[in-house]
This record gives sequence, C-alpha cells and structure tokens, in this order.
Amino acid sequence: MKVLKFGGTSVASAKIIKQVRQIVAQEVDSDQVIVVVSAFGGVTNLLEEIIQTAAISTEKALPLLAQLGQRHLQTVSELFPAEKTEHIEAHINLAIEKLGEMVKGVNIVGELTPKVKDRVMSIGERLSSFIINHYFNQKLDTELIDPQNFILTDDNYGNATVIHNLTYEKIADLSNLANQVIVCPGFIGASEEGILTTLGRGGSDYTAALLARGLMASELQIWTDVSGMMTADPRIVKTAKAISRLSYEEAMELSHFGAKVIYPPTIQPVLKKGIPIKIKNTLAPEDDGTLITKESSITDRTVQGLTSINNLALVNLKGSGMVGVPKISYRLFRCFAKQNINIILITQASSEHTISIVITEEETEMAAKAVNKEFAMEIELGKIDRLEIEKELAIVALVGSNMQNQVGVSGKMFSTLGANGVNIKAIAQGSSERNISTVIHSKDLKKALNSLHEDFFLSERKRINLFIIGVGNVGGELLLQLKNQIPVLLKEEHLDIRVVGLANSKKMQFQDEGITLSNWPNELNAGEVMRKQSFIDKMIALNLRNSVFIDNTATGDIPELYLNVLKSSISVVTPNKVAASASYDQYIEIKKTAQRYRTQFLFETNVGAGLPIISTLKDLVKSGDKVLAIEAVLSGSLNFIFNNYSGERDFSSVVKQAQKEGYTEPDPRIDLSGLDVKRKLLILMREAGIASEIEDIIGNEFMPTECLETDSINSFFNTLAENEDSFKRMYEQAQNNGCQLKFVAQYRDGKATTKLLEVGPEHPFYNLRGKDNIVLFYTRRYKDQPLIIKGAGAGAEVTASGIFADIMKVAHSKPYNL
Repeated sequence: MKVLKFGGTSVASAKIIKQVRQIVAQEVDSDQVIVVVSAFGGVTNLLEEIIQTAAISTEKALPLLAQLGQRHLQTVSELFPAEKTEHIEAHINLAIEKLGEMVKGVNIVGELTPKVKDRVMSIGERLSSFIINHYFNQKLDTELIDPQNFILTDDNYGNATVIHNLTYEKIADLSNLANQVIVCPGFIGASEEGILTTLGRGGSDYTAALLARGLMASELQIWTDVSGMMTADPRIVKTAKAISRLSYEEAMELSHFGAKVIYPPTIQPVLKKGIPIKIKNTLAPEDDGTLITKESSITDRTVQGLTSINNLALVNLKGSGMVGVPKISYRLFRCFAKQNINIILITQASSEHTISIVITEEETEMAAKAVNKEFAMEIELGKIDRLEIEKELAIVALVGSNMQNQVGVSGKMFSTLGANGVNIKAIAQGSSERNISTVIHSKDLKKALNSLHEDFFLSERKRINLFIIGVGNVGGELLLQLKNQIPVLLKEEHLDIRVVGLANSKKMQFQDEGITLSNWPNELNAGEVMRKQSFIDKMIALNLRNSVFIDNTATGDIPELYLNVLKSSISVVTPNKVAASASYDQYIEIKKTAQRYRTQFLFETNVGAGLPIISTLKDLVKSGDKVLAIEAVLSGSLNFIFNNYSGERDFSSVVKQAQKEGYTEPDPRIDLSGLDVKRKLLILMREAGIASEIEDIIGNEFMPTECLETDSINSFFNTLAENEDSFKRMYEQAQNNGCQLKFVAQYRDGKATTKLLEVGPEHPFYNLRGKDNIVLFYTRRYKDQPLIIKGAGAGAEVTASGIFADIMKVAHSKPYNL
C-alpha cells in the first residue's frame, strides 16, 4: 500500500485534478492507494477571510460565501458531465448553507470560538475530498473515509495533538478496505468526545504520515508544485535544483528552516519505521523528485541544501549580573514557554554575559514584556539590561550530513558571505554538524543565498553583476567586447556576466537579469533620468552578489562616490585617474577601504591603457623588489601627436585627429598640458611605495601659456592654430639635431619630472611609433638592464580590453576554497 498526499496547489483546478487522477491510476496498477487531499488552492485563506469578516459584518461575509460556493461549483462543472452534477452540487450548496448559518451565529454572538473555527476551516478539505472521490469513482474503485473516525486528538482546537497509540489502532482497521483507491481529507481529526478538531499547519501532510505509519505503507508520497526538495528557495535562487535523495534528518533540518515542501512533524510518524517519503511534482510527474530515507545520500557533495527563514528578530539578554548565576537561561526560556513563543535559534557566549535568541518579529513585543517582567529586579539593580531587540533579520542555514568531520565548511560559508559584504549577527551549529545557521540582515538574504548556492552547488558557474557609468568611446567598446565574449566565458570559464546597470550623462537603466547588450542603446534611452547619486543608491539597494562598478568617465565627481561603493562590498574598476591621483591621504583611504571590506579597487588602465604596467609593478613590489628609477613615455596620445606631426599639417589638425580616434582625454588640454602624464607617473610612484603628491612632480610645459588658459575646447583648437609657428620650430629643431620629440616621465633619486625631450637614435624611445607607450623599471633586480613594458597605450579598444581584464580579475578572485 502507498499513501499519496496532494496539497492545495495539486488540486487547485479541474485541469490539475485530472492530472492527479492519471497519477493515481498509474499507482493502482501495482498497489492499493490511499489519497489524502488538501482544500483546493486558496480555499483555506478564503475561509479564514470569511470567518474574520463574519465577526464584523454578516453582510460583508455573504459575497465571500458566494465566491466559495462558486469556486467549487465551477470545478464540478469542469470535471463532470452535466447529467452527473446534481447530487454533487446539492452537497456543495448544503455545505455553504451550513457555513452561512455559522457565519450568522458568529456575528450574533460576537465571538469566534476555536471549536467553531475548526468546523469552518475543515470545510475546504471536506468539500475537496468529496468532489475528488466522485471524480475518481468514474474510472476507479474508490471509497471516501472520514478521519474523524480514526485520527484521535486532544481538545486543543486549531492545533490539536494526536493521541498516537489510539490513532494507530483505529487506522489499522482500514486495512480491511478492499477498494483500489481510498480518498481521505487531510487536516481533520476528532477529540475523544467525537468533536471535530484540526491538526494545525501542515495538517494534511501529517494526516498522510499517520496513515502511512498506521498501515505500514511501502511509501509515502507528497505531491506538490515543485520537483522535490530544492537546494535553495527557487523563488530567490533561480538556479536551485531538486535534491535527488536526503536522509530523514537532513529533510527535517531543511523543512524546519523554511523549506515549504514538507512540514517537520510529517517525518516523525514514518521515521522510526523507516517508511520512505517521496516528494513529487504534480505538474511534472515524470521528474524524479526527492527520496527521503534513513540513509544519508550517497554523494560527494558536502552540503545538501540551503534554507532560510525571513522576518525574524534577534533578542539579546545581557548584563554582568548574568555571569556565573544559575537558572538565568531556565528563567528566560520559561518566560518564552509561558507565552507560547517559538524559539528558532539560540546562541550564548562562553562568558555567559549574553544570551541571544531568534524569534519571529510579531512575537517581539510579547517577548519584551515577559522578559522585562521576569527580570524586573535585576534590571532595576542594573545587573541585567532591558531586552535588546533587533528586527528585519533572517536565518540562512547550510544543511547536510556530509558536513560532519569535513574541515572548512563553516570557513567557506563565512568567507563567501564576508566577500559579498553580508554581516553575520549570530551563528549556531549543533553537535551533529548537520546544520550551520547564520543570522543576517533581511536585505542581504537574496545575495547571501545566491552567493552560497554558487559556491556550494554551482562551483562551475559564477554570476558577475556589472554596473557601468559611461558609454562613450571606451564604454561603448567595452559593451561590444562584453557582448561578443560573454557566451565564450559562459561556456569556457563558467562565468555568467551580466550588465545590470548602465548609464550615460542623461539616462540610466537597471535590469536585475541583465540588459540586452545587442540592444543596449534603446534600452538605455528607455530608462530614467540619470542622477549620479541615484545610480549609486540604486546599485547598493539591489544588493547583488559579486557586483562590480565600472566608471568609464574622466570627471572628478564619480570618484568621490567610490568609498561608499567599496563600503557596500562592491568592487570598483576604472580608467578614471582622478581617484588614484588625488591627495595621498585619499588614495590610501580608498586602498584601505577596499581591503577592509574585502573588495577590489582596480585601475590598470590608469597607466598605459591595456598594458600590464601596474600589475607588473605590483608583482615586483610584492616579491620584495624595490624600484630605483622609472623612465617612461606614458601618453599614447602625445606620442601619436608627435609621431604624426611633421610641419606639413597644422599641429591643431593632428591633435584633432588624435581626439577623433579616441587617443586623447575628452578634453585634449589634459593631455597637452602634461597633467595626464603627471597623474600616471604619480600613480606609478605610489604603487611603487613612494608616498607623493602631484605637486612633487616638476613639469616642464611645452605648450604656449595662452593655449592652456582657454575657456573652451573650441577656443583651445583656435589658439593652437594661432601658435603653429612655435610647434613647427620645436619639430624642426629636433629634426636638425637628428632627434625625435618624446614627452617623457622620469623618477630617479627622489626627483620626479615630466618634460618634452629630444631623444636620439641611441635612446630606446627613439623608435617608439604610433600611439605606443613604453615604461622602463630600474629595480634592485633590474639595475643595469631595465624591465621594459611596451605596446599600444591609447585607444578605445585597448583601454576597454584593459577594463575587461580587471573585470576578469574580480570574477576569478575567490576568497576561500574548500
């Protein structure tokens, strides 16, 4: 014999009920079946609304009664031919009529007793089982049984306790029934006086488990709307998948901490007898589902599932007067027990100075009154503080029998949460080591579950969420590279990269599941008005795991927001040099903030676009080398300009060409003033461990003063044209000396300079072509022969590739590996 339980979602409509009959028909081919059914989906909530409304107004309750009746009559009309509905419809109408009489009685008396409420709340199961039995009976040999005849309980109406020995004796008599299918409403029992009771939350599951235990069924099947118990809540974690097999203990842990598929007491009746439980999906019966047995699952997976509970509060009892004083915990727990407050999690410091307990938010006021009353004397004497309450919390738990004796599970869990900025408020782990529970802020629940699920279940795939400001030359090229490379990275690197936020100077757009990169201009134009602080606030509020903020601008207002971004555990990648070349104190503060919040501040493209200049320098310093001197051509734009200027074309036209091809900053005056090179040299000095400010760098300007004092870019180009003679003289003088013009940055003997130099054929910079950059690092290890890095140092394509490389560094960083 098998017992099959179908929940509300499995009997929510005529269409699904037809599917249920097919499932049952397949089972009776090989075995006798008991089918336990819940009320039709949504009916229990409707009954609750009816009875609550009845206490206020009968008139307002009547439309709800009509809705209840119509819901069942409509299902009947869809299940049966018209000539076979009369008897069934009469039964439904009579039940609704009796319910109406109870509604009137409740309104007249002005009181809803638990006994009356049980009768009302049981109507859903009684009607659904009646209809389903008649529907089954068209093709199957069925019998409808009444659980009031065999499930005996106490008289705690609303949440009655089953008297197991008497119940099992009564259930054993059902073995005499010879029908193929026995249909039974769930949720219902009766007191020893024969008065109807209900079994409380999960009552239909419990009914099925009692029947399975009493009849020693070969299997208990729980049919629901998901394909088994999942590795995480699929509403929060889209990549959650069904767990093929669990032990009873693992299933109880998962169900206790929020998994809604099965209710914890359900397992108890079948556990001791070793009756297997199968969780199946009514809407996808071909799916394997989850099998729950005595044995732990045979798998290499350390953790079987993630589970969570939201809307919780942490209550803390603390005070120096608690240390070494016996019965403090006893008195605290007794307080909660008297108020029927369910304790979800407990943790106590070894100092005995604090006891922390997690309860539901709605019970906090009651808890505070009870505890403050119990410890009134100690509070008045200052030995114990008034109860502290922190709301808007959640619990996330790792569950799995294989965690026993496995080193590093909790370390990996805490490291993953820490890397994503999830603050842990409390921790609890039982001696069985099947459950590690952490209390976190509710706002971090989605991020915590997804981060942990990636690390423990989807180690082959990692989601990276990008937020990008700036879609000009560099930003546009970056989006193109992402579009082309994301499918490759997903396949080969198992990285799921998505652009979640995007902005230009006018618009900003956010999409949790990612902006379509083949259509990003249209999607961005359809966004809201861009406000820099709003963009940052929205990004932080989304609170997504593995987030990276990319600043493709060249202005100073966005870098002012980096600290707040880093403090939100969001990494920053940027070609913008403002932050790294600001005051030394600001530079150090950003670095320390990134380190403190376990994020990354990456700016490889600040110097040399896509060239690995900064990363190479960092590796030298980390390995113990020391930089003695730096000599470099750090401006691809200036190198391009001087390589292409020969006096045949105006200097201003060559600068315009450099600007048009994306080699200069948006404002070319930054390049031609030498400021851009100063910033780059400053950044290299700082990364080499040299504390310095931009004022420490001596700059020898080659530009006429009037060119740099212009108030607009247009007037700047006009002034360049007016000073063409001076540029021509510089060029001709270098040519006469057999030299090339190069704008060189130097650091040696504590002195830093930037200046335009004439370099001869013997110099390594002489043959530097196009927009190339070159850096020579003289160090203790490279004292006589410098370490040279050379290549294209300007342009949207190479700069975007450098940004992309920094994104990949963030993506591949793992704070902890098990």
